[in-house]
Amino acid sequence: MDPGTRPEPAPPAGERPTVLILRALGLGDLLAGVPALRGVRRAFPGHDIVLAAPTGLGPAVRATGTVDEHFPTADNGRQVPSLSHWPGAPPEIAIDLHGNGTPSHDALAALGPGRLLSYARPEPGHPAPPRWRADEHERQRWCRFLEAYGIPADPADVRIAPPPLPSPAPGAVVLHPGADSVARRWPAARYAAVAAALRDAGRRVVVTGGPGEEDVCAKVAAAAGISRHDVFAGTLGFDELSALIAGAALFISGDTGPAHLAYAHGTASVTLFGPVAPRLWGPPENRRHIALWHPGPPGDPHAGEPDPLLLRLDARQVAHSALTALDRHGNTGVTAYA
Repeated sequence: MDPGTRPEPAPPAGERPTVLILRALGLGDLLAGVPALRGVRRAFPGHDIVLAAPTGLGPAVRATGTVDEHFPTADNGRQVPSLSHWPGAPPEIAIDLHGNGTPSHDALAALGPGRLLSYARPEPGHPAPPRWRADEHERQRWCRFLEAYGIPADPADVRIAPPPLPSPAPGAVVLHPGADSVARRWPAARYAAVAAALRDAGRRVVVTGGPGEEDVCAKVAAAAGISRHDVFAGTLGFDELSALIAGAALFISGDTGPAHLAYAHGTASVTLFGPVAPRLWGPPENRRHIALWHPGPPGDPHAGEPDPLLLRLDARQVAHSALTALDRHGNTGVTAYA
């Protein structure tokens, strides 16, 4: 190009080539995928980056700041969704960040992309195709996958900006006793005991829960003497929950999507692990997070009863970890093996 020639302006959104990414899972999966999504965004500045993710995750997708568009898919749990409603021309590049099976690969392949990057069927002739490793942390797994295709991504790049909303309980300790699967639900009575210990130490404690978790949140609050005005169960949208966690002094929960939101905001946290070890889904290695876990054989994260390793964590241990985290203001994060 002649030095005096101005570069052509980038075409407007909608006229640029498209990168379509499939990661149609839950909130925690979305947030654990932020480092990979951010790597794709940086690698393709002239493309529209589109994420296929469940309709209900729309506000969370936008909050990550990693993609140009959200392509809504069915809210159907962890099943691979249909992409047959894709409205445009075939994407130039399709990237399977959903899993390592052929169904997600095939759902993207049906759209006829120019290139398709996946674990299930690496590109023909690739000199060093990525191989799935079951013992790898989720954030590292997808960054390594992208790097095999020449797309740099940093597993530690998890932070997202808080929403421009005030917290409904600034500086409070937030307890989140619910979880999508029973296997990851620590007993409500133990959460109540932790809440009572924190209140005895002079801390304001609030309780959060999603739709359907109103009863467990009410039980925790009643047993700990928490006012109903400090119970936010089924009442907060994503942005409101995000503001609450971003403004909290500490967040306490099981291995859930909101725990990943605490990691994303850099809020000090205590996370209780059971069927899945923190080395696979735990917080980033920084000083603001404590992961509690009893080492043992992996369990079923979708089982219909609390995991035995999770039940080995007692309320005194969790309360002590919480008070320690508050005293040090998040300056010494570790994974604590109980």
